Amino acid sequence: MRLADRCINSPKNGITCYDLIHMSEPIETAELVAFTKTVEATSLSRAAAELCIPRATVSRRLARLEERLGARLLLRTTRSLVLTEVGEVFYREACIALEAVRLAEQSVRRTDDVVRGDLRVSTPPIPGLGFHAMLCEFAARYPELRVHIHTSNHHVDLLRGDYDVALRASSQLEPGLIARTLLRDRMIAIAAPAYLAARGVPRTHHDLKHHHCLLGFTRGELPDTHWPMTSGSKLHVEGTFFSNDITLLCEAAVAGLGIALLPQDLVARDLERGALQQVLADVVGTELHIALVYPDRTFLPPQVRAFIDAVVAWVPRRRAVEPGAPTSGQLAASRGSRKEGAAS
Repeated sequence: MRLADRCINSPKNGITCYDLIHMSEPIETAELVAFTKTVEATSLSRAAAELCIPRATVSRRLARLEERLGARLLLRTTRSLVLTEVGEVFYREACIALEAVRLAEQSVRRTDDVVRGDLRVSTPPIPGLGFHAMLCEFAARYPELRVHIHTSNHHVDLLRGDYDVALRASSQLEPGLIARTLLRDRMIAIAAPAYLAARGVPRTHHDLKHHHCLLGFTRGELPDTHWPMTSGSKLHVEGTFFSNDITLLCEAAVAGLGIALLPQDLVARDLERGALQQVLADVVGTELHIALVYPDRTFLPPQVRAFIDAVVAWVPRRRAVEPGAPTSGQLAASRGSRKEGAAS
């Protein structure tokens, strides 16, 4: 017997039947928006202000959402809001759901082939004018498109919906993302001959305990603590110099500050002129993919597709257009850490 039939045949159940019917209804978009905005604002009051609704309305929607789910999503105190373990999982999925709603609305409103709307791109700093010229040319080609370029080594969370696409250098990806590979390179360990003459040339990975390591930041956030080994395992390393700017790490290695793990393309010229020397070639290193990364969606927004096509077309001609244009090493200014699927 259906729930509604049981309620009709059981008038004494009253509110209980109403609650059961209410709980069987799908979650409302407004509840998801209230939840995700509260998480991002870390405050009910700030979330209410950003949504332009009363604080009590936000609180009521959160309570209704938790009631529907039968789970506590947020731990609320007078001073803070903290996601529960279940809340963290639900938040990620809620962001994906809201992004799908946004794209669905966008597809209905589109009545022609004009690329419009907003494009939000995260990219590491890339030396040279070639990349910047390509971005300006792209913006000029689509005058009805609002282009947002955020330049940072910070590894943004694309699944939150704040960005549409990111340029990254990594051999791994987070779950839920796909990548369009632009370039491939090798990460190799290098040091200045003067440093090696003073400290000795490492022969095994155990020797790195007695050397100064120049380290980057995982996902552009946390100092590296491990280097990849050619065997596929990871090697714990101790650093004496840290930077999220790989060009600075290269210069530090040339200056004799220690051993760095850098893209081969970036250090090629210094290797050729003898300013740097490769070490532990058969021990330390991995393949690096420079790729455009974006959320895995059934429907890819036209502005994202147009941007991907523009960057893919620019890569082969970047050196021809501009001598000394960015190498794959210079494009590798933001490194990732986790994997889900191979880059295409």
